[in-house]
Amino acid sequence: MSPRSASVNEALRRRSRERLLQATVDLVGERGFEATTLADIARRAGAARGLISYYFPGKRQLFQSAVHRLMRLTLQAALERPPQPSGPDAGRELMARAIDAVLGLAHDHPLLMRTHMAGILTAEGFIQCPEQQQLAQLLRGVVVAYGSPRPDADYLLLRAQLMGAVVPVLLPGAPISRDLMRAELFQRYGLDWGFGVPPHERPPGAEPAGVPAPPERAGQ
Repeated sequence: MSPRSASVNEALRRRSRERLLQATVDLVGERGFEATTLADIARRAGAARGLISYYFPGKRQLFQSAVHRLMRLTLQAALERPPQPSGPDAGRELMARAIDAVLGLAHDHPLLMRTHMAGILTAEGFIQCPEQQQLAQLLRGVVVAYGSPRPDADYLLLRAQLMGAVVPVLLPGAPISRDLMRAELFQRYGLDWGFGVPPHERPPGAEPAGVPAPPERAGQ
């Protein structure tokens, strides 16, 4: 049997890494972070326990990468959902889709996202990883499509505003509705309520956006 080519080996490593990331999301979503062990993750992924250490320094880094991958896949699917937006409102539609995708994760995966937000506020902080960088490129592309003349700065502001909107949705005991946070972000970015994936009913105080925010104020 001839040895595998470098490209085949790389594809196998990539699939192994993705299985570990998906197993992490599944198990932490089911059991919570503390109740999920690295051995559990390896078993669910069908991988050797030592393979985790090859890719990740520890469980916290693995978990952040796993959530960033989930966020990237969710955002990518939302942005690529047909029909693809076109015309003068295309950038605003993509911004709406991005907002809906991130708020939807908080609504659909509260334990997972609450654990993620708690983790990045601890001593470990915000961990840079390939999945986070891919997510960042997608969000940066959104602010470019929206019309920002300063995408690097406005990407950071959009990221901060999305994180700031997710926290109250996840707040134990006193959550704010996803629709209300959506209304706040849509007003900030001058988006019509019908963009993205609108809820059935507009929450109190969510007025039509009216005139969109000019590009020079995008992300402010």
